[in-house]
Amino acid sequence: MVDKLFTVGDRVTVTTQPPYLKTADPMPMLRPPDLVTLGEEGIVMEQKPGGYWAVRFERGSFLIDGRYIDRVPNS
Repeated sequence: MVDKLFTVGDRVTVTTQPPYLKTADPMPMLRPPDLVTLGEEGIVMEQKPGGYWAVRFERGSFLIDGRYIDRVPNS
C-alpha cells in the first residue's frame, strides 16, 4: 500500500470514519470519532510518523491516519 502524501496547508476531507480520534496535542488523548463527521474538511498542519497527519478541523486538531482522509480537489 502506498502512503498518501499531503503538504502542509492542503485541504483534506474525511472519506472513512475512523474508529476513534487522537488529539494533536503534545500529550495526545483519545476522543470519540463523532467529533469529526464524514465529509468534513480540514487543513493539514503537520506530518507525523507512521502515516499520520495532524489535521485542524472545526472542533479541534486531530492525528488522522492517511487512509481516512483524501485531498480536496482544487476548484
